[in-house]
Amino acid sequence: MRAEPEIVRAVNHLFTMAALRTGGAHGTLSSQRAVARDWGRLDWRPYFFGRSDGIGAAMFYFFIKAAISGLIAAAVSEIARRFPGWGGLVASLPLTSLMAMIWLWRDSGDVGKVASLSAGAMWFILPSLPMFLIIPWLIRSGVGFWLAMGVSVAITLALYAGFFWLAPKVGIAL
Repeated sequence: MRAEPEIVRAVNHLFTMAALRTGGAHGTLSSQRAVARDWGRLDWRPYFFGRSDGIGAAMFYFFIKAAISGLIAAAVSEIARRFPGWGGLVASLPLTSLMAMIWLWRDSGDVGKVASLSAGAMWFILPSLPMFLIIPWLIRSGVGFWLAMGVSVAITLALYAGFFWLAPKVGIAL
């Protein structure tokens, strides 16, 4: 019998502990270990197409979402570096909101939550719009990049706080 490498023992341990903590194991623990040993037979479908209660699966899914989001942000940055106009167009697309709605619907299946998220995003566009006017105005006025960013973020945060205070008073549920 050959000795298992340390990484295989660690993966086996993670599969076993996640199954024990969450009750997410199907079959016996020995069958879970056997599946974990044979990477060729490992079924990754629950991570993408169904719900999984395993801690490792949840983290894997989180990293997939973060990687996709990061790739989109990097793509926008690269497009803007080469073609500023096109970069502005791509950056103005509601990609973050669309991804958040897709992830929320995939995770919960609750269309009511998706509708609430969409309405909330729509209302919070209003206090964020001045930032896109303040940044270019400050930079063109000779203010340094980081100071312009800091001032515009501070103003945007103040507008968000004001919106949080005002919205319930005018009947907007956030």
